[in-house]
Parts: sequence; C-alpha cells; structure tokens
Amino acid sequence: MCINYIPPTKAVLVEYFGVDDPGFEWKGEVWQDYQAPILTLRDGRRQALVANYGLVPKRKVQPGGKHYATMNARAETVDEKPTYRRDWQQGHLCLVPMLGFFEPCYESGKAERWRISMADGMPFAVAGIWRAWQEEQGYTFSFSQLTINADTHPLLRRMHKTGDEKRSLVIVPPEDYDAWLGCRDPELARAYLVQQSDEKLTGMQMLIPYRGSH
Repeated sequence: MCINYIPPTKAVLVEYFGVDDPGFEWKGEVWQDYQAPILTLRDGRRQALVANYGLVPKRKVQPGGKHYATMNARAETVDEKPTYRRDWQQGHLCLVPMLGFFEPCYESGKAERWRISMADGMPFAVAGIWRAWQEEQGYTFSFSQLTINADTHPLLRRMHKTGDEKRSLVIVPPEDYDAWLGCRDPELARAYLVQQSDEKLTGMQMLIPYRGSH
C-alpha cells in the first residue's frame, strides 16, 4: 500500500484547496514520520494542519515498544483496531492533499516504482483520520490514510506482488471535501470510502527504483 507520496506546494495548497498557509514547511516527498499538510474542518471552515505521516509517531512509542507502521488504515477494520478505533468513532476525519502517490509494480519480475496521479494532472485529496497529541506547549498532529480493496481496479490491481491483496487510497471528489470533513457519523462516513473511476487515474513508471521504505 502507499507509503510514499508527493504533497502539494504551499501555493497549490492555499489556492487549490482554499485554506490559509499553515505556517510550517514540508519536504517534496513524504515518507513515514515526515511532516505533511492535512485538511480538517474547524468551526465550519476548512483549515490546514501540518501533521506526522503515521497516526502513532515513532517518538510516541513507549521505551521498549515496537514502532508499527500506521500510515494506512484499512476501511474494513478501522472501527475495530485499537490504534484507529477512537479517532474513527469520534469523527476525526481529514483529507490528505497530494499530487501523486507511489506504488510498486512487479509485472517485469521486479519492483518498479510507479507514480499514480489524476489523468488531468490536477491535485487531489485522499480520505484519512487524524489525531491530536498534547505537548508541553500546545498540540501536535498525526494522520493515517484510509485504504480499500482494489482487486478489480484496472490500474491499481497491477500494483504489488502477484497473490497480494490489492489496496487503494480513497480519493475524495472535490465536491465532497467539506461533507467528508464534517461527517461525524461513522456509518455515514463509510459511504465516502469508494473507488475512484478508473478513467480518472493514470500511472507512470519512474526511473528511480522502488525502495519500499525510507
């Protein structure tokens, strides 16, 4: 599943997604425990926060504990897993804005890095959940992306190893951004967790080899 993506620039974030500058910087590619912008709804208005990619940041793991990857939460079990259940049930829904995400394709017999983007080249946003962490001087934030099965998707079913379940991020249409962010009913929120039309997505093999982690 997606563990690496390209966030929008500040200019694109502000202009395209209609939010104020969150006041922090982020890198041109995002990996586990990197900081990246997310969108939430506060007092009925869309806002941008800079948050940790991974709902449980490595620095929050107790001494001696194991740092599990929490970048992606399965939609089918998000209401059951202790790591995600509270935030899902409390309606801590967010959008993760991006320009593209990366997946490994094994059709050649080895992992090749593919970039998945919108066919029209526009920015997009995927469904996620977020969490606030109390710190000595205010709060920090973290997030996970929500994923669904993609076994029948013409493009995304080509990603990952043969025999592995195919998974996809949930791309939310722009007209549903605020409805998703404002949804506080967990069952109603599931109605948004559907696959994007295949003709709206495009994939391109990258020259840089797929590393799998960073």
